[in-house]
Amino acid sequence: MRVLKTILIILLALGAIILLLGLIGPDTYRVERSKVIAAPIEVVYDQVSHLANMRDWGPWQAMDKDQVQSLEGTDGTVGAIWKWEGDTVGIGQQEITALEPHKSVRTKLTFVMPVVGEMVSDGTFDLVAMGDSTEVIWGMEGENGFLGKLMSKFSDRDGMLGPMFETGLANLAVVSEEQVSAMAASDSYGGFEITTIEWPETVYIGKRDKKLKWAEFEAFYGASFGATGAAMGAAQLEMAGAPSGVFFEWNETDQTADVLAGMPVKAGTDLMVPGFETHVIPACKMLKIEYYGPYDQSGKAHEAMNAMIEAKDLTHYGNVVEEYITDPGEVKDSTKWLTNIYYMVK
Repeated sequence: MRVLKTILIILLALGAIILLLGLIGPDTYRVERSKVIAAPIEVVYDQVSHLANMRDWGPWQAMDKDQVQSLEGTDGTVGAIWKWEGDTVGIGQQEITALEPHKSVRTKLTFVMPVVGEMVSDGTFDLVAMGDSTEVIWGMEGENGFLGKLMSKFSDRDGMLGPMFETGLANLAVVSEEQVSAMAASDSYGGFEITTIEWPETVYIGKRDKKLKWAEFEAFYGASFGATGAAMGAAQLEMAGAPSGVFFEWNETDQTADVLAGMPVKAGTDLMVPGFETHVIPACKMLKIEYYGPYDQSGKAHEAMNAMIEAKDLTHYGNVVEEYITDPGEVKDSTKWLTNIYYMVK
């Protein structure tokens, strides 16, 4: 009886200690590592903002080469989910929750643990441009529940995850820097062929919005192209090309654009059509990409342009032009929509 009483006291004491440790542990945790990579921020951002790219540099790939992986949603966009399952890496998923182009990526990491159940953490990537290089700060953070606080007393989360982050960043540097070297050796960037052309002087008329919200592009384009076409007919003006968007500014911060939606016309530079704006792009050197796909996924083509401009030490000035060759009303398959993208450079 005395022995049982002693055992009970010991168990109660251990329980009290465990309870105390689970209450006084840290409420939150964060593990982070950073590295400066010799690659432009556009290249590095493309790597960390697309979940499938982690197959090339993620530190966990080598741990379990037989793991089963799958992607749900559109990679590189909020809501995309990368799932994995394997004997070594276990079961889990990573979901993109927020993107700030060329600045940061936020993800939700869910790990399915035996007995414990699901453990959720937030993944963070923050990028800082440093000339031709980029500082990458990779972190994982979250809140400690009772078990998390208790485990923090017996395990070193930073000591376990930190070296993995260091390995991943080293791999990311190799992949990004190899991509830059390949880009510098050719005019193929991000999977796009970029050609240099001599652009002739071109006169546009159309409707211009200097603070057009990204979400309102489709409605603005539809109204502007229709009105411009009608005005051209009334003024007996002849088209000199396809309907186009002429961009003066693209604002990532407030998600707006300064854009003229209209038509190139065969007319003099002094053309005036009441209610419409005339804009002239002079003869100049342009970079051109033939982009096939949905309009809202053309961002990678623009990133490829910026990467080439950076690699070739060119200067972009003036306008960006998107020339919409395919009529979506006639071709329903969006993968066959051709948009010619032009950048003025010198």
